[in-house]
Amino acid sequence: MPSVPTTTGYALLGLLHVRPWTTYELAKQMQRSLHWFWPRAERRLYDEPKRLVAAGLAVARREHTGLRPRTVYAITDAGRAALRDWLSTPAAGRVVESESILRVFFADAGSLEQLQAGLDRMEAEAIERIDALAGLAETPPDDLPFPERGHITALLLRLLLDEELAVLRWARWARGTVAEWHGAGDPGSWDGATDLAATAARARAAVRGG
Repeated sequence: MPSVPTTTGYALLGLLHVRPWTTYELAKQMQRSLHWFWPRAERRLYDEPKRLVAAGLAVARREHTGLRPRTVYAITDAGRAALRDWLSTPAAGRVVESESILRVFFADAGSLEQLQAGLDRMEAEAIERIDALAGLAETPPDDLPFPERGHITALLLRLLLDEELAVLRWARWARGTVAEWHGAGDPGSWDGATDLAATAARARAAVRGG
């Protein structure tokens, strides 16, 4: 009995729902879109399409561009049905995966300079990603690879931008805050307890819709 696709497998089915792709084209599309919120798809690119074919959810055909062979993957009717069924199930909880955040969490094991350098990198990365998102958002609708999906692109870019802006604001705030610390393990006169209370109040107000 064919195994149920992984989430990455369903991500590939989603791409194949749009159009057939070669492995190279799938990789480029992942770099353009999926890497923003499902980067692990790139790491499993060469295994998952074959699993989809084995499960009858996709087909593979060999073509030639000049003398160079290539494999083109396309979704099957069973694949479209499986994708629709997957979309009707509850999604797993959102997961945040960031080595930069992990390093901040353990920053008191290192130096203040290391913490500050990490915050600098987080700020620079957020700026880079915001610039890339701006470039995507500035693309004229008719120049989008799939203009008929422009409304989905617009919906998602708003979330991605808000996330990066939040990281940028936090990194700049954190840089200014730790600049007054005596060390990564010694915040000096900074009152973390007061800040925690303010954070809790903001969180509760957001939950209440305030």
